[in-house]
Amino acid sequence: MFRYIFALLAIVFTMSMQAAPKYEVRAAWVTAVYGLDWPKTRATTPAGIRKQQAELVAMLDKLKAANFNTILFQARTRGDVLYASNIEPFNSILTGQTGRDPGYDPLAFAVEECHKRGMECHAWMVTIPLGNKKHVAALGRKSVTVQNRKICIPYKNEWFLNPGHPETKEYLMKLVNEVITRYDVDGVHFDYLRYPENAPHFSDNKEFRQYAKGRNITQWRRDNLTDIVRYIYKGVKAVKPWVKVSTCPVGKFRDTSRYSSRGFNAYFTVYQDAQGWLKEGIQDQIYPMMYFRGNSFYPFALDWQENSYGRQVIPGLGIYFLHPSEGNWKRDEVERQINFVRAHQLAGQGHYRVKYLIDNTQNLYDELADRYYSAPALQPAMTWLDAIAPTTPESLTVKYQRGYTELSWKSSEDNDKQNAPYYVIYASNSYPVDTDNPDNIIAQRIRSVNYVYAPVRPWDSREYFAISAVDRYGNESKAVQMKSPL
Repeated sequence: MFRYIFALLAIVFTMSMQAAPKYEVRAAWVTAVYGLDWPKTRATTPAGIRKQQAELVAMLDKLKAANFNTILFQARTRGDVLYASNIEPFNSILTGQTGRDPGYDPLAFAVEECHKRGMECHAWMVTIPLGNKKHVAALGRKSVTVQNRKICIPYKNEWFLNPGHPETKEYLMKLVNEVITRYDVDGVHFDYLRYPENAPHFSDNKEFRQYAKGRNITQWRRDNLTDIVRYIYKGVKAVKPWVKVSTCPVGKFRDTSRYSSRGFNAYFTVYQDAQGWLKEGIQDQIYPMMYFRGNSFYPFALDWQENSYGRQVIPGLGIYFLHPSEGNWKRDEVERQINFVRAHQLAGQGHYRVKYLIDNTQNLYDELADRYYSAPALQPAMTWLDAIAPTTPESLTVKYQRGYTELSWKSSEDNDKQNAPYYVIYASNSYPVDTDNPDNIIAQRIRSVNYVYAPVRPWDSREYFAISAVDRYGNESKAVQMKSPL
């Protein structure tokens, strides 16, 4: 077994010198609970609103500069939210007071700012936990424990939604429906969609007797979570099929033939049959929380990929362990994990949490920006939903002006008439522009059919251009090249 692990690591080191892929998810979790990542300022005055928004903008600017392309923005924490909801109250972190309107809609703002920068914005929603008794009491009459007590369970001084109650999935879908119908999110991302760890005394005996139908309690609980995942997935796809549905399960699914999970895994400890969700096709992406190192990471990352059933696996990397107070990992631990993920063609990486990127802990941000993410990356396509690329844009016109260049072209068409495609702008100093090289991507997610290219540094200016179209499923057309300079 250890010889096998060494062989895998040898592949990692070989891959470390290769170019970054053109299609890759590069995600960061923006954690709102307790203001861990954002916000630091309360939105109680017009100046406070502007400062709170500026904090998020600065964070997104820095992530964009390092070619991140996916933001997992926390939209629900523990029975409260960071958007204008008719169901649950505003989180107190926004204003210092539960339920108080911050004077703007944080999720709408995050979506708009991400899209300005060509990045996807996924609404990250904590699902089952509702918080401790003090927190739930602070939510007042709008708490689900008051509004719909029968789907809630107290356990170890905390409250949880009851996955075994049939109405729980309906309640969660109402929240999800608010998000996908009101906001132009690119994904909904579910956290803590699981039972409490090792919960033999979780108070769901009544529902077990009523609904188990011959199953033992472990299988019944697994089926309950799967039923929630299935219900939400189908509900999202019925409204906006291009919206990505993902979860972040426990990082080790269960024991593998290569290595033991050492008694802590998704399948047995918290009843998540996450690989079953992939097999059934009720997930577009999985972000397993792989906050481990060494043999607790590599065999399990490989296991996720081998059982992905064609869906996208994006391991969550525990970069917070780089901080001296958290674990004091060495940076090369994270680098090896990125190399391994790329060597085995997983769909990308997620970074938990964004604070440690912004703070450049152990120079990780610099290393990503200068080396691993030095070129932009497009989103991998969801070909199981739609595999047809838009038509190629036509008639690319290039006008050189003093200090900038104007590009215009004829629009592309897509078989999904609900969404006009986006455009990707490529540029280089050689003709034709090599659109397989991600270094040549200068802009993405462009909505209009014109673009002004104005490099900040004149010596970075490029002479030749090409344009492709991308639909919301990630399918990219062939590129139209500018007319030959010859």
